[in-house]
Amino acid sequence: MSIISIKDVTKRFKGQLILNRLNLNVEEGSITTILGFSGAGKSTLLRHILGLIVPDEGEVIVLDKDITRMSLREVNIFRRNFGVLFQNAALFDSLSTIENVAFPLRELSDLSAEDILVKATSLLLMVGLEAKSFNLLPGELSGGMRKRVGVARALIMEPEVLFFDEPTTGLDPVLSEHINNLVVRVNKELGVTCLLITHDIPAAFRIAERIAFLDQGFIIEDGTPEEVAKSDHPMVKDFIRISFSEMNK
Repeated sequence: MSIISIKDVTKRFKGQLILNRLNLNVEEGSITTILGFSGAGKSTLLRHILGLIVPDEGEVIVLDKDITRMSLREVNIFRRNFGVLFQNAALFDSLSTIENVAFPLRELSDLSAEDILVKATSLLLMVGLEAKSFNLLPGELSGGMRKRVGVARALIMEPEVLFFDEPTTGLDPVLSEHINNLVVRVNKELGVTCLLITHDIPAAFRIAERIAFLDQGFIIEDGTPEEVAKSDHPMVKDFIRISFSEMNK
């Protein structure tokens, strides 16, 4: 069953075609990765799914609802079904680790302060943060720790879909592997559908159940990692070859 269905989405900015009749289905409970070179339209696609921009043509169906037909108020409420880990984690610099994670619940729920603290603590422990880090500010955390806090905050509202925007950018290989393993854990243990926007081919082939390759605004390859690895498309073959060559240097 598709939890996200993109149908013939087209988007132009200042006359430039960014998405070109793009079609994509994301299955419920899956880990799906969207790959592509910089400028391929990955971030624009994510912004459409989140309801941040509206397509010139086409439909964006999420949880059986066409998000393009919602009012701004309806979209803001609907986004509570989503969690997002941004590239830099986008934590509040003036809030501690645990305050960052608790923030959405304090703003949007009726839970008591004690219940919010319990839930935030549980999630921080789940993503691998130690209690001694809970009162540190983001500037006192390592890059990998900030990513983990970002994941915990993205999960605090119990989303049905968790989006990862370049989750391993700026991390060394060891920390990248930890974050990728965390994606798998969130998916398998919590049952959250995970959609990753990335250029990290090795990680995509290791953890994704489905890979969609985006180039010049449309999907040029879509399938299981095994199917994409056998692609005859020159762009896909070059991307895979270059990515694995860089990894083996």
